[in-house]
Amino acid sequence: MVVVAVVVFAAWATSPDLQFNPASFENDPLVQRLASNEEATTLAQFRNAEGQIRTILVTGYDKETVVGFDLREFGAPETDDPFEALAGADITPVLTDNADNVRRTSLPVATLLPTGTTGTRHIGTGTNFPEHADEANSGSVFQFPKFGPATAARTGVRAVAGVLLDYEVELCVRFDRTLRTPADFDIAAKGFFLCGDFTNRNALINLADPDNLDSGRGFSDAKSGPDFFPTGPFLVIPRDWKAFVSSVRMTTNINGSPRQDARGSEMTLDFRKLVEKAFSDMVAPRFLYQERFWKMVPEGTIPPAMTLMSGTAEGTIFTSPTRGDIIEAIAAYALQGGPFGKQTFLDVARKTFITNELAGGHYLKLGDTVHHGSNYLGDIVVKVSE
Repeated sequence: MVVVAVVVFAAWATSPDLQFNPASFENDPLVQRLASNEEATTLAQFRNAEGQIRTILVTGYDKETVVGFDLREFGAPETDDPFEALAGADITPVLTDNADNVRRTSLPVATLLPTGTTGTRHIGTGTNFPEHADEANSGSVFQFPKFGPATAARTGVRAVAGVLLDYEVELCVRFDRTLRTPADFDIAAKGFFLCGDFTNRNALINLADPDNLDSGRGFSDAKSGPDFFPTGPFLVIPRDWKAFVSSVRMTTNINGSPRQDARGSEMTLDFRKLVEKAFSDMVAPRFLYQERFWKMVPEGTIPPAMTLMSGTAEGTIFTSPTRGDIIEAIAAYALQGGPFGKQTFLDVARKTFITNELAGGHYLKLGDTVHHGSNYLGDIVVKVSE
């Protein structure tokens, strides 16, 4: 018994204390710039003094200031829809450098509107990057409905006491029309933007099935909220969407410390295949959110108000329970009476793990700054508040 106790204590005492998942990083630092006119059209939106939403064709960017042309100056209709504004404008003078007589608009990034849609239902994606799939012990890509509005590129997220708040950087796409079949993806105009996806890990730990992440439980509750979906400053409409997405780089820094670094080319399923996957799972209301079951989308289509998300790369905070967590859970389960107690072992293990992770203090907390960056899509700065 003494020997067993010593071995168990040694195993507990030497258990690793993982602060976050490691990630690989490119050697070259991230350089933020605009895609060339040959590659893509870059748009941003702001609200003018009269309260009208304007769309600008972005021609300059220095991280905190955007310069461009108001598309109304080129014949765009009065509309909140950036695709409609672009389609209704003749931007030939800008493309041919003959817009010297047109007034340029200069705006702080902090005043730009979200590039995400005005909708509050989106299609989230899980474990679509191989290394993150390994972190999560997932063997396949899965999807789930995400609820909540898009917020702007300079915003905040609330840290609630007792909640393990995690980050993810992702690529997002929105469309100029309703997708009624996967084939509509090919003819739709596609606007890409940088986005964040915050996670309440308590909800995920307590609700998700670790042996079946596609069970429809946990992810909608964990990833939905009024401030869990920050979006970048630019909506980029590429000439060749596949080539563009492959070249997009996305990164995460926490208080200046690098955490994530990936390219769109690393996605297991590209956006066309993600659309196909979504259409294959639209019938059954199998996704739990706030104690109700929901369909992936309400009408069996992907409307313009809905965003499709890429999933994230390696480097999130959440790590699997260590042997120390497991030993403590076994001890706590035994002390409460084992199978004769009021809680199952899994319930005790979840509670023990969350308590230990909170004590570790390595999840997002008051005063932290989350910075998501991209080479072509601008950046997002999120301050963590109470």
